[in-house]
Amino acid sequence: MDILFIEDDAIETMKFQRTLSKLNSKHKLIEARNGEEALEFLQSEKKLPDVILLDLNMPRMNGIEFLGKLKQHDKIKYLPTVVLTTSENRDDLLECYKIGIAGYIIKPLKYEDYEAKLKTVLEYWSINELVKA
Repeated sequence: MDILFIEDDAIETMKFQRTLSKLNSKHKLIEARNGEEALEFLQSEKKLPDVILLDLNMPRMNGIEFLGKLKQHDKIKYLPTVVLTTSENRDDLLECYKIGIAGYIIKPLKYEDYEAKLKTVLEYWSINELVKA
């Protein structure tokens, strides 16, 4: 499974990479530091990811702005997008679901809990029938 991981925090990115390596997964990781960089990748001629994991709080283009632009493009609007954030703001949650996300996960503070949540998410999407572009 190809995963587009959109996250501006280098520590969070390292944590995600560490989790993937511990899972001994064969997933391919594509990284973007913000929504603009992610859209640029998605609109290029490169192979599209199977799933997107998205942080909300980012500079230049935040996660909600990214989702709005993603859903305007016929080629990429159906890519399953899971929000992975620290935001427990109910307005953020509702707005993301209104736009059409596939899931909303609050990043736990303990690394073991983070690892367990991500393992579950990746296992779930690995068994889904995904839109292949």
